Amino acid sequence: MPYLHTNGVRLAYQRSGRGETVLFVMGSGASGYVWDMHQTPALHRAGYSTVTFDNRGIPPSEAPPGKYALADLVADTKGLIETLDLAPCRIVGTSMGSLIAQELAISEPQLVRSAVLMATRGRSDVLRRAQSTADRVLQESGIKLPAKYRAVNSVLHMLSPATLNDDASVASWLEIFELAGDAEPVAAGQEWIDTDQDRREDLSRITAPCRVIAFTDDVVTPPHLGAEVADLIPDCDLVEISRCGHLGHLERPEPVNEAIVEFFDKH
Repeated sequence: MPYLHTNGVRLAYQRSGRGETVLFVMGSGASGYVWDMHQTPALHRAGYSTVTFDNRGIPPSEAPPGKYALADLVADTKGLIETLDLAPCRIVGTSMGSLIAQELAISEPQLVRSAVLMATRGRSDVLRRAQSTADRVLQESGIKLPAKYRAVNSVLHMLSPATLNDDASVASWLEIFELAGDAEPVAAGQEWIDTDQDRREDLSRITAPCRVIAFTDDVVTPPHLGAEVADLIPDCDLVEISRCGHLGHLERPEPVNEAIVEFFDKH
């Protein structure tokens, strides 16, 4: 796997396919290779090349000590785009990755040709702030929950009832999350990133065409918050995909991939 140095950190990345490039930016706690399960193959078949990478704190990228800020990861991604000479590029981000894409489109418009923002929001509401506060209290306590407990909690928070009511699917997801919980840990610094900032005023400054993809059963970034983002960005539409939760790109990859390709074929 190749590496590059940017913003004082070494990032692992992967470039594959042929055609114009799409950069994929992953959410918190997940590796860039997750995109290779469904998204990058679909983009390759559609005639695009892809770049995926591991954010700081996700092995084999470096994990600097200390608490990370969203601005750190935005600067990392900016440096990656510039080092690989991708600008202006198409970007797909999910969850925290979509916030990184938002910030790049706001502050570095010359780097962004167009963007797909999945599982995104421009602010937090009462419930999402309460969840962030609870997560922070747990982090500060130093308590490490068993992998089996965290797996169940992740399945309940990340997936749709359509998946939760399917025993075979739930068994597979529980195994995946438990194995991930036992793997090499994410740097603690990434767990301190504040994703609750209110950026609604800044979203109106985005000039790149955007598409928000929201997932009907997403309890982390619910569709009504994604719809706000689509309304605030001047050139942005909204696609809502049913029967999936926060990990909609893994639960229902086919309609997600169709929405990504259809958008980039126009932009």
